[in-house]
Formats: sequence, structure tokens, C-alpha cells
Amino acid sequence: MDTTKKFDGRARDYTASRPTYSLELIDYLYQHYFTNDSIIADIASGTGKFTKQLLERGSHVYGVEPNDEMRHIAEEEFYQYEKFHSIAGRAENTTLQENFVDYVTVAQAFHWFDVQDFKKECLRIMKKGGKVFLIWNIREMQNPFNKEWHEICAKYCPEFQGFSNGIKRDDQRIRDFFNNEYESIAFENPLYFDREKFISRCLSSSYSLKEGDMEYENYIKELNALFQQYSNNGVVIVENQTVVYIGEV
Repeated sequence: MDTTKKFDGRARDYTASRPTYSLELIDYLYQHYFTNDSIIADIASGTGKFTKQLLERGSHVYGVEPNDEMRHIAEEEFYQYEKFHSIAGRAENTTLQENFVDYVTVAQAFHWFDVQDFKKECLRIMKKGGKVFLIWNIREMQNPFNKEWHEICAKYCPEFQGFSNGIKRDDQRIRDFFNNEYESIAFENPLYFDREKFISRCLSSSYSLKEGDMEYENYIKELNALFQQYSNNGVVIVENQTVVYIGEV
């Protein structure tokens, strides 16, 4: 299956419930790398969760997204940003010109890419000395809530391979991409969900069952029960870190 189609029909849930990334991370990036003059290619930018955090700091951002539904939501939201440019392209074929961007960012998406083809594309579009930033929100799996959430997904969702498509910290794919030379930093970023937002977050995942699928009702029932068990005053706190890998390719 074309992985760019995995989020068809999920864009509204995605934009409504997916979290942003640690503000400490954003501060760090702008203290050490980015400026408001930086030209950044945000690859597989989706509905623009990370893109927006870059635009708010004034950088030029080229949001490269292959899924039409996701990309159109970003275009609707960011039309007022003169420095936002929406690009219908893929990680392995961005359509951007050669030696054009200062930096490449990827938030919550690298695990979908062909690593070697994406590396070639980064080398093509980046200026000399450019760096790539691979970013994820990663749930702390020692946490009981996250463990039970994982178990429910594994029980009901045939395409589930683990959160973030099963990618691990310092995954071999990351090491291969950076030729084993990169910096890794983690920032605390707890997530807060009310019941509606939690269910929407679950439905936004590429592997999630959709309404009408066999076992959908039981899937939602168990997710609701999980929320009820762990919530306090109508909110559940999900232990989570924003992790970034930084390097040249």
C-alpha cells in the first residue's frame, strides 16, 4: 500500500488531537541553529503541527506533504503566513530546487521514508553544511497508561506495529541515515487529553480502526474504559518526551 494514503480520512482527527512539540525544543533550535531568515524544508509536514511552531518564529518554511487532505488543512490554516509555502511532494522527491534550503526537519514521519532515497534528496536540496532534524513525540512505555494503550492497539488493530510504526530510540534506520554521527536530545513534553481529544488522537493513527470496521465498537469501548480508569477531573496525562536527532548526511 502507498504509505501516503494511510492517513486518508484521518486529517481532521489529526489536526484536532495531535500534540505540538516541546517548547524547550523550539527554543533550543532557535538558540543554536534556526533564525527568522532560515529556509527550512519541513518534510511530511501533514496538517502542520511542527510547521506552525517554525512559522511562529518567523522562518521561511516549505511544508512538503504528499497527502492531499492533510496538505489542504495546512493551507487553510497558514494562508496568512507569507513565509509558508505548501509543496505537493514526497520525502524522496520534494520537487524543491538544488542547494536551496538551510535545514530539513521531519516531525513524526521519518519512519515512513525510504532512508537511502530520503538521504539523497536531503543532500540534493540542502546548502553545504545543512543539517537534518528528526523529531518525535515518544510516549514513556514504563508508564502503565501507555502500556495498556499499546495493548489495546495491538489487540484490535491488525496494522499496529507499535507507536510511531515501531521505531525505537536510536533506531538502526536513524543510525544508518546519519552514518552513526548525530546528536540526540530529549525534552519533557507531557500530553493532556480530555475524553473527546483522547479518542480523536487514537483515531488519527494510521493503523487505527475506522467506523464500520469489524471490532470498531469494542475498540472504542476499551479506549473509553482506559480513559475512565486513569483520568482525573476529566483529563488524562500522558507521559511523553519530544526527542530530536540532529546531524549532517
